[in-house]
Amino acid sequence: MYKLIALDMDGTLLTTDKKVSERTAASIKEAEAKGVKIVLASGRPLLGLNKYLEELGLLKGEDYVLSFNGGLVQNTKTGKIVSKVSLKGSDLKNIYEISKQLNINIHAFSAKDGLITPKNSKYTEYEAEINGIDINIKDFNEIEDEEDIIKVMMIDPQEILDPAIEKLPNEIYEKYSVFKSSPFFLEFTHKEVDKGLGLKKLGEFLGIKKEEIIACGDAGNDLSMIKYAGLGVAMDNAVPEVKEVANYITASNDEDGISKVIEKFILN
Repeated sequence: MYKLIALDMDGTLLTTDKKVSERTAASIKEAEAKGVKIVLASGRPLLGLNKYLEELGLLKGEDYVLSFNGGLVQNTKTGKIVSKVSLKGSDLKNIYEISKQLNINIHAFSAKDGLITPKNSKYTEYEAEINGIDINIKDFNEIEDEEDIIKVMMIDPQEILDPAIEKLPNEIYEKYSVFKSSPFFLEFTHKEVDKGLGLKKLGEFLGIKKEEIIACGDAGNDLSMIKYAGLGVAMDNAVPEVKEVANYITASNDEDGISKVIEKFILN
């Protein structure tokens, strides 16, 4: 029996217009009634998840969330941290120098100042809008080397970003976890940060085995948790790499794919 289902947000739980369908919301409540934990697992900051946590009633004392791609795992009501891993200001400066060489826009999430960028762009504005947070323009060269940086993102249209990815130095991959979370977002996190590790730590904390976990996602940052879970589920709209490692492919995010997973593997 499955005891926990981890759900990516954008492209998975949320429809294209960033909503949770009525059918999916109802299925989540039924799964909860059977004692199954519902865990949102997103690259978003916690502030960008609060609206949905509240909407789905996932702010109880026994509820947990994975934000920043598993970089921060915590209780949604008390704020108690299960796991926290981050980069430092020195890492941000290193990636920033590379972004300048590649002529790619960049922003980052600081534990102290939230969403920070040296120069605003439409993709930083998009990030701020979907998460309901402010943009802080900041000279990255002035950031303290030891400041906690949750993640760094290179942000540009796919036709600009993909050729730049081809030019990234090999040492970047040796030093950081690097993955695309959307066609226009390339994320850099600590080597020990990914959704799979976050989910593993939460499962161990809760005493839930990997075989008792379902993980659902659509993008590159979901690969690790889909590989880790007892049942890894790819959305029909998922990138090919995710579909290749999944145990099961459900309908798309606009066709109640998550509801269908819950109905098939939990409610029935």
